[in-house]
Amino acid sequence: MWNFSPWALLPPIYSACTAAGLWLVYFVAVENKKIVPLGSQHWRGNGSLYPPFISIAGNSPPESCIFSEVMNLAAFGGFIIAFLRYFQLKHRINVRGLNITSLVTFSIGCFGMTLIGNFQLFSQKRTHNVGTSMTFGLGTMFCWMQSYLTLKANLMNEGKKVAIIRFLLSGSVTVCTVLYPLLLSQGVRMPAARCQWALVMFFLIFFSTFVVEFRHYRFSVNVTCTENSRHPVSTTRTFSEVSGSQVDQM
Repeated sequence: MWNFSPWALLPPIYSACTAAGLWLVYFVAVENKKIVPLGSQHWRGNGSLYPPFISIAGNSPPESCIFSEVMNLAAFGGFIIAFLRYFQLKHRINVRGLNITSLVTFSIGCFGMTLIGNFQLFSQKRTHNVGTSMTFGLGTMFCWMQSYLTLKANLMNEGKKVAIIRFLLSGSVTVCTVLYPLLLSQGVRMPAARCQWALVMFFLIFFSTFVVEFRHYRFSVNVTCTENSRHPVSTTRTFSEVSGSQVDQM
């Protein structure tokens, strides 16, 4: 018997699987001598190896095949979590516009993830960089909006504590987002690569924190399909939220 909603497993599993997939791409690229390890002190531009940026690690086969799968699944899983989060807060906050904006913002960011994964950096640089800007830029906005919504909704009276953690993670994401292009502009490749990896890991840690709210709620979709020779197939869908432990009163 679950003491918490099984949906609580979704955010940490999503974050762990995405992180594992990206690190797999990295280790395969290092093994195939495509990039230098992150622990290297220096990178010389005249060498045969590239700096360990995530996009460069997943630029050519077989790494690009794994990278595309990871990014596509990450985009789909991230959208599902954002969608469930939207419904969780839909009737529990007064700032519904911000809740909708948060969902739309991250949905566009998820599309950016698919661009990153399916358009490799060296062959489709412009499209790839558009996807990177969408993912990092809109993803950072999503983190800040969700941090504020966490504080505002204060679900199960846990919002204030969780909001502190999310604001700190949002700040870390923002620092990395700003620092990354600055380091690139200065030509400091290795620190920039480490900053990019830290940025992605902070994003994934942020998503894993949704386990706190998801453990109290159950999301269900009931689908009924009937077939009749005289009538077309009819499908009814209902989306409901039931508290896993108690009814949340606002």
